[in-house]
Amino acid sequence: MGVTVSLPFLRADAAPPAAHERFLADLPLTVLVGVTGVGKSTALAALTGADPGMRVLPDRREVTDAVMILPVAGAAVRDREERFRLTARYREAHPGGMAQALGSLVADVRHWGQTPVFDGLRGLDEVAFAARNFPAWRFVALGAPDVVRVRRLLGRADAFDQVRTAEAGDLRSALAALPGAGEVFTPAELEVLAALPAAGFSPADVLAKVKIVVSERRNYDPGAAEAFLHTLPGARALVLDTVVLNPEGVAGAVRTWAAGGHA
Repeated sequence: MGVTVSLPFLRADAAPPAAHERFLADLPLTVLVGVTGVGKSTALAALTGADPGMRVLPDRREVTDAVMILPVAGAAVRDREERFRLTARYREAHPGGMAQALGSLVADVRHWGQTPVFDGLRGLDEVAFAARNFPAWRFVALGAPDVVRVRRLLGRADAFDQVRTAEAGDLRSALAALPGAGEVFTPAELEVLAALPAAGFSPADVLAKVKIVVSERRNYDPGAAEAFLHTLPGARALVLDTVVLNPEGVAGAVRTWAAGGHA
């Protein structure tokens, strides 16, 4: 039997909300949308800076652990590939994925307030489910090319960015043999990635980060999610390219939008 883990001032049981509680589905959440390495931390800092009273909900990793992984696996899972497998299994029964899991939680608004922020949703299925089923939610989507995301992952040294890989050996050959890599990266982009060890990165680390990006793209299509968000009114959705905009530009656009000035 799986185990459960509690989230602070949130619950997933069937008891109706008390006077001081509300379903997250009914609150005007601000939701960050984007895959790993697109710059969500910058946007999150801008949102909370624009509204110091805004509380940040447990992030995607924590909700995933509590709702999708621990009840099934019975223990923490750090390997990205295994986490993708378990979350895909959850989505088979819950097509809204993380959006459906998040919306089902009951929040103590004495702690979380009425306008919390969540980091974040990924892919068309999650974003479309949230937009259509939770009309009070609004979205900040961030995008960046996959090669840029690999380079950012190499630079951030996040202990969570782990996958099992064999030694890379000949990195160019290892990248070419990686399942799905040719569907995500062009031949020219694979050459750019194969050259990254010249910048001081180990071939094994480059291969691991490419594997993360390929795995995410297999499960979530950032482009489709962004295209859907472009169909929403500007007051509900902000879509930003974090290569065109530097971190200061992203932060400024988010603050303007959060204040009602539609970036």
